Order: sequence, then C-alpha cells, then structure tokens
Amino acid sequence: MHLGIKGKQIGGVSLIVGLAVVALSLLHVIFVARVLLDESRARAEMLAETVFLRAKDVVAGQADPWAAIRADGGLRTILESGAFARNVTYAAICNTDGVAVVAWDPSREGKLLPPAGDLDKLVAESSVRQLFSVYRSQGETLDVSLPLLLGSAKFGTIRIGVSTLLIREEFSRELWLVGVTSLVALLIAVVVSASFARLMLRPIHVIRSGLTRLGRGELGVRLDLPQQDEFGELGSFFNVVSAQLSADRSQAAGQKAGLQAGVERIEDEVAVFSPAGELLFANPAMLATLPAGALGRPADDLFPEGHPYRGLVRDAAAGRPAGPITAAVPGAVGAGDAPASGEERLVAAYGIMGRDGQPIGVLIVARDVAALGRVQSMLNYSRKLVALGRLSAGVAHEVKNPLNAITIHLELLDQKLSDPARGPDGEPDLGPALEHVRVIGGAVQRLDQVMQGFITFTRPENLVLQAVAVASLVGDVVRVIGPECEQHGITVEAPGLDRVPDISGDPTMLQQALLNLALNACQAMPNGGTLRFSAAAARGHRVELTVEDTGVGIKPEHLGRIFDLYFTTRKKGSGIGLSMVYRTVQLHDGEIEVQSTEGRGTTFRIVLPQSA
Repeated sequence: MHLGIKGKQIGGVSLIVGLAVVALSLLHVIFVARVLLDESRARAEMLAETVFLRAKDVVAGQADPWAAIRADGGLRTILESGAFARNVTYAAICNTDGVAVVAWDPSREGKLLPPAGDLDKLVAESSVRQLFSVYRSQGETLDVSLPLLLGSAKFGTIRIGVSTLLIREEFSRELWLVGVTSLVALLIAVVVSASFARLMLRPIHVIRSGLTRLGRGELGVRLDLPQQDEFGELGSFFNVVSAQLSADRSQAAGQKAGLQAGVERIEDEVAVFSPAGELLFANPAMLATLPAGALGRPADDLFPEGHPYRGLVRDAAAGRPAGPITAAVPGAVGAGDAPASGEERLVAAYGIMGRDGQPIGVLIVARDVAALGRVQSMLNYSRKLVALGRLSAGVAHEVKNPLNAITIHLELLDQKLSDPARGPDGEPDLGPALEHVRVIGGAVQRLDQVMQGFITFTRPENLVLQAVAVASLVGDVVRVIGPECEQHGITVEAPGLDRVPDISGDPTMLQQALLNLALNACQAMPNGGTLRFSAAAARGHRVELTVEDTGVGIKPEHLGRIFDLYFTTRKKGSGIGLSMVYRTVQLHDGEIEVQSTEGRGTTFRIVLPQSA
C-alpha cells in the first residue's frame, strides 16, 4: 500500500508517540506491580508486628503461654482485623509444628497450615519475575512470618498470608487505567499529528497544484508562499522556473508558427507519415498532389503500387531511409490510380527517431527537378552578372584615364594651333603641337590595348569538360614554376592530392588559372617562403582546391578589388591575371574566395564540381 507524505507523517508521529506510551506504560506497570507487592508486604508485616507485640505482653510471666494466648480476646480481635486488610487471606499464630493455635478463622484452629512461599523473596525478585508470579494461572498464597520467642527460645510463629490473585485483581484495575490513558494519548497524538501534517504539507499541496497547472500548459503560474522558511525559497525558485518556461513556450510557439508558415510556403513537397504509414502532416505543395481527405489515411491508399513515395515510406519506417533519388511522380494520385509518368522529382525519405531510438515517423521531401534547374540557371546568371559588374568596373576605370588624357591634350593642341609660336625665320614652330599629338597617340594605343584585353576576357570559350585528376593538374603547374621557385628559395608542398576525387573541368583553362595564382604567390615571396597546394572533398559533390603562400599578403583595402579587370598593385602588372582566374572559376560553375593577412601570407580557395 502506497502512503502519501501526510500518511507517513501521521504514521510516524503516531508510532513515536505509541512507542513512547508503550514504554512508559510498561515502566508504569512494573512500578505498580512492585508498589502493590511492597504495600501488601508492608500491611502484612504491620499486622504481624501488632500481633507480636500483643502476644509478647500476653505471654510475659505466664507458665503456659499457649493457654494465655488462647484466652486473650484482644489478640484474637487483632487477628480478626486482618480480614479487612487488602490482599490478606489469613492471619494465624502457629506452634512449632505449623498447627494454627489462634486464627482469624476459628475453623482453621487446631489444623495444620500448609507451607507457603516467602513474600519477601518475591519482593526481592526482578520485575519480570514479579509479574510472572502475579499472573500465574492458579495464583498462590505467600507468607509474611514473624517468630514468637519466650526468652531466647522460639515457641511459635505468626503467619500472615497474602494472595497473588487479590494482588492481580488490584493490578488489573490499574492496568485498565493505564490502557485507557495510553489509548487516549495515542488518539490525541494522531489528531495533533494530522493537524500538524496538514499545516506543514500545505505548501507541498500548493506546489503540486502549481505543477499540475504547468503540466496542463498554463503560462505565468505563480505560487504565493511565505518567505520565512525553505518552502518560501522553493516557491521563489518555482516562480523563476515558471517564468522561464513561459518565455520558452512563447518563443517555441513563435518558432513553431514560423516553421509551420515556412513549411507551408516553400515550394518543396513535404509530408510526415507515422511508422504505420498514415499521413500525419502535408504542406500545401504536397496536398496538391494528394486526393481530398488525405490526412490520416495510409500511404498504400494514397499512392498506387509502383509510386516512389509508397516504397520510400515503407523503407524509411523499416529503418532503411533513402535519398535523394530522382523519380517520375504523377501530378495527382488517388486510391486505385495507375502509376503514370509525370514530372521529375528529387525525393528523399528520412526516419524520425525518438529519444529511445525507435522510429516515430517518416519525413518525405520532394523537389521539382525542373524548378531546381531554373533556380540553378538563375544562380549561374547572377554569378555572370557579378562577373560582368567586375569587368565593367575595370573597363570603365581603364578607359577613363586615356580619355581624360586625350581630352586635355586636344585642348592644348587646339591652343597651340590657334596661336602657334614663331621661329626666328617667322615660320610657325610645330614642335609643341607634335608633342601633344604623340601623347594623344599613346592614349589611343592604350585604349586599343584595353579593348583588346576586354575582347579577350569576354570572348566565348569552348569548354572541353572532362575528368581531371587534381594531382596531375597541380603537378603540371609545379613543373612550370619549379625553376622560379628554386631561384627565389621557395619550397613547394603538395601533399595527399592523389586521394582527392577528380574534378570536372577544362584542364587547359584550369591549369592556366592555377599557374596565375602560383606565379602571383612566387612574386609575393621575393625572399623565399612556402607555396602549398592542397585539396579535399567538400559537401555537395564538390572538391576544394587551396593555394597558400607565406608572402607579403594583401592590404585589407585591396582585397575587395583583386578580381577586378585591370586592377593591379604592381608597377608592371596588367591586372588581367586574377580576373582571368575568376572568369575561369565562374565558367566551371565554381566558387573562389581569398583570405590574406598582411605580412603573413595569402590563401586562395577554389571550389569546383566533382567529376561524375
């Protein structure tokens, strides 16, 4: 049987009080038994002493003491008064043979009194022995005896008998009183402990009520408990936790609403099935492909035999998730519909596991391959726009300076020709004008170079995509730059490239791009250093190439422009190399980024697609 805290407290207090009452009652019982025996012995001794004193006076100077004793009425009266003494059964004066000469009961006179136990010995016994003797089933009579002397010789005995049955009756009355007192004390203890438990356990009931309200989902539950004890501190802690839970639930509710709104708005088809295959949730994109009333129905009813979703749900529920796979999915299906070819979907199935590791659901996500292709095309177009923006910025900058020079020198040339200087012979001096013509010619030549570079940069490339081994690609570059690296004391490292998957690309263009990066790195380490090539597989079926040097680095203000066409920080640089690298990476549907710390080196990371 399960006991609550209140029951345990009442039981515990009652048990303690009960044990205390029982212990005190036993002590009291033992004390009462000893007192009753002592009182009985004291009465018997007092009666024996009275008889002894009277008998002593009676036999003094008598030739026949027994005749004097029999004839003395006062002595007989004293013996008969013993009948009124508590627990006394007889009082007699016996001769040396044990025959009663005078007794309170005349019928016993002249008869032999049977021997009896000694009351003094019982009084000297232990409490347990005393109780055992008092409660012996038949009971017994114990004597208190006092010898009668005549001179120095004993001629008789005064015997007072005390019955243990009478002592038992008196003791039982005392025991009943003790029992009633103990029972009353126990009942009072139960009532007091119940009241005390109710008072002490009230905070616990308040806390339990608060926890119940929290369990029902109520927000902002607070407990009003006194702050003078530990329960008050517990109530304060409960209020803090309740406030935190309320805030967390509000935040979770907002996140759930946002997540649900996001799932409902995405174009991908999303559905959640139970382990038994029943549809639990589907966003609008998925519901559009399902019959009406689809929620709660099993996948076998929603999808016909051969439908990819049907098998994916079954496999994921069995712990065999699959995906992503490309499958033809009908636009709308229903129970009994025959499978038909439809739009291609990129489908994935995932098992949703509970805390115990057991499946609690299956998540199906499907994406329209055609829409995915359109998105990819838009991304590629956006990248091309970014590249075009960089190109336009570089071209505008390079064209602006020659045009400004041409404009200025044309104005100066106009001034020189309008009012030409005269020589000694009076003829016009065309030397200054020809100088302006030469400057204008140089600017036009610069414009031509810029336009030639622009045409080269924008010329459509006929990419020859094939599987390219990274180790072979980097090896070709290292062989080309080897002599220059030895000349400048540069160490080249290229570890673990043979363990990297092949990439898909044009080997000639990729080699030229890596060569440009390697040459720039060598020029950034005129006093020697380390040039490191590395590669690793990346997420999304791609490969990451890294070119790292320990050179002078790039200034922070220049990092954002290094891929711009014609931008260079070297006096004899063309500003086309890194732009061509950027263009090559864009043509290969890749990504490039740079990290540099001035004085410590530069790292270029190129991400390219893996070869199929």
